[in-house]
Amino acid sequence: MQKHSKLGWVGLGVMGSAMCQHLIAAGYPMFINTRSHIKAEDLIAGGAVWCETPAEVAARSDVVFTMVGLEEEVRDVYLSADGLFVDSINGKTFIDMGTTAPRLTLELSRLAQQHDADFIDAPVSGGDVGARNASLSIMAGADPEILETVRPLFELLGRVQLMGGPGSGQHTKMCNQIVVAGTMIGVCEALVYASKAGLDCERLITTINQGAAGCWTLDNLAPRMISMDFAPGFMVDHFIKDLGIAVRETEMMGVKLPGLELAKSLYERVSNMGHGKSGTQALLLALQDIEYSA
Repeated sequence: MQKHSKLGWVGLGVMGSAMCQHLIAAGYPMFINTRSHIKAEDLIAGGAVWCETPAEVAARSDVVFTMVGLEEEVRDVYLSADGLFVDSINGKTFIDMGTTAPRLTLELSRLAQQHDADFIDAPVSGGDVGARNASLSIMAGADPEILETVRPLFELLGRVQLMGGPGSGQHTKMCNQIVVAGTMIGVCEALVYASKAGLDCERLITTINQGAAGCWTLDNLAPRMISMDFAPGFMVDHFIKDLGIAVRETEMMGVKLPGLELAKSLYERVSNMGHGKSGTQALLLALQDIEYSA
């Protein structure tokens, strides 16, 4: 990508803002829109240009990134009367880096193709830490030639892997979330157990992380759990949304994954406890609640 290529970004949440900042820092002109103008102020101060609508972002950009949450928000950003696809999009590239239902991804990909535009589904894993450190794992579904045209942009955000055609990135993200959900249960239950057994939880993490239990969750989220820090790197309600997509996909495949269903029910319990806006590490509270009320 040439530095004069104009980029657009829609959705400046916990991760989106940091990701967008990396592209601005690399010297790309950036046009932005998000639901809350206050979330854009730091980026505007750093050189980004505010747009009143997603349609304006698309009109002024060559490549547009989206990082929004719920399915209805994705539809609104792309397909509403002031959405990205409302005017001519000929020759533009759209990259959805949020977690979106594969069926919606395929719909958006087909619409883009019909209007001579390119669409890449490129969900990410790595949370707020990965977004800040530009170390995200990026799972892409696209035509290989299209991916290569924007690879330099992805490399400013993390490591990209082509998983197949449109929708493959989102299916890979579902696999990622299934692993994360199961791992999170294990880490939280280990901390509940350790606390009851009278172990030093910080020493526990250091010790078991050197063996087969070692994982990203122990490195990055277990210390937050010990200090009861539930600030969101990735919100519980967004994770419930992702797990819901995975459950619906398995139902359509005729596959039953009881661990996935258990994780979704536990996270729904966390949300019902008033922690829907907390980070996913707040699962610890639900497991403590079950244990203490047993």
